[in-house]
Amino acid sequence: MKTYKTLLFDVDDTLLDFGAAERLALRLLFEDENVALTAEIEAYYKEMNQRLWRAFEEGTLNREEVVNTRFALLFKAYGIEVDGALLEQKYRSFLEEGHQLIDGAYELIRHLHDKYDLYIVTNGVSTTQYRRLTDSALLPYFKSVYVSEDTGFQKPMKEYFDYVFERIPHFAADQALIIGDSLSADIKGGQLAGIDTCWFNPEMKSNASNIAPTYHIKQLDELYHILNVERDVLVAR
Repeated sequence: MKTYKTLLFDVDDTLLDFGAAERLALRLLFEDENVALTAEIEAYYKEMNQRLWRAFEEGTLNREEVVNTRFALLFKAYGIEVDGALLEQKYRSFLEEGHQLIDGAYELIRHLHDKYDLYIVTNGVSTTQYRRLTDSALLPYFKSVYVSEDTGFQKPMKEYFDYVFERIPHFAADQALIIGDSLSADIKGGQLAGIDTCWFNPEMKSNASNIAPTYHIKQLDELYHILNVERDVLVAR
């Protein structure tokens, strides 16, 4: 079984439940705007938002274009004109409150932090990610956090990983593993960077792409077996 030294963790829908945080933030935003948030509108937003972030990953949109236009586009689709940048600020303040953990995430990170060098690799907004990691009590267990906004690049760009690797002391690619939920960002990015990859796929979505992860897990605690680490019974926070 392969031995790893450096573990790179994605944040959203890998360690923190972004879906739960997003639902709450959307509900609070629409309440603030006195507009009813229907299931149809929420579904439309999610599809559109994912499409915009994919364009960001592909380098055809920058982060500001994504975040400052998505709500203007959303409301415009339903005949309402809004200031997209202003609504983004409101949404961001609500989203920062969301730090719900994925099942087993805290126990896993707490258990691994003294056995491996742990780092965060995430696309997104720096202040939001730091706030959520802090409030979830995960932040102290990581040696450093690399947010795309701070690096000038984003996953899956090789330049993003080059930036990260240059800042990790004594980094060895053959001893590194990235764990994330996104085939297009985490797994593709890891492959482009020449490191092993672990696709966290709790919903067991089919993989119709040509992106093949080194490992494929449904639950975070499956990492114990991959890493050949005995799972301890941990005292709750």
